[in-house]
Amino acid sequence: MDHLTKQQRSKNMAAIRNKDTKPEMIVRRGLWKRGFRYRLNCKRLPGHPDLVLRKYRTCIFVNGCFWHGHFVELSKMESSACCKIPATNHEFWVAKIRRNKERDKEEQKKLAAMGWHCITVWECELKPSKQEETLDSIAFTLNHIYLQDHSILKSFDVVEEESEMLKAAEG
Repeated sequence: MDHLTKQQRSKNMAAIRNKDTKPEMIVRRGLWKRGFRYRLNCKRLPGHPDLVLRKYRTCIFVNGCFWHGHFVELSKMESSACCKIPATNHEFWVAKIRRNKERDKEEQKKLAAMGWHCITVWECELKPSKQEETLDSIAFTLNHIYLQDHSILKSFDVVEEESEMLKAAEG
């Protein structure tokens, strides 16, 4: 049972921000310290990613475990270790979290179709005991994406150069 009145709970929920949250700030500071530069909350891209790294064609979403249903299966919609669905007004919260999860998937599909990579960082992965490991993992992934994308581009350049050399030799 909720120990707050309906008005108090409403006021608390309305005060929750969607920009410059503590988990987002941890990721931003960690990436900046590692030499990555980014844009914030790009409104031109589907889903308005929290961080956009154009050089890496990568969007980073920093998700709160509760709001985005971390470890919650869409079919069951039961509480998980880091996402406890409230018992009061349970149907509302289940529907809301389900919509959020479905919208997240759709937005990431749209971004992938546009050629963007997506990284999702969960709030629970940024606890002090896991924070550095998570940030190092993001940095490793970004470097891997960069090298992979640029090796593909270089292989295209090599093929084009070889075909130009063959044409020049023939002509």
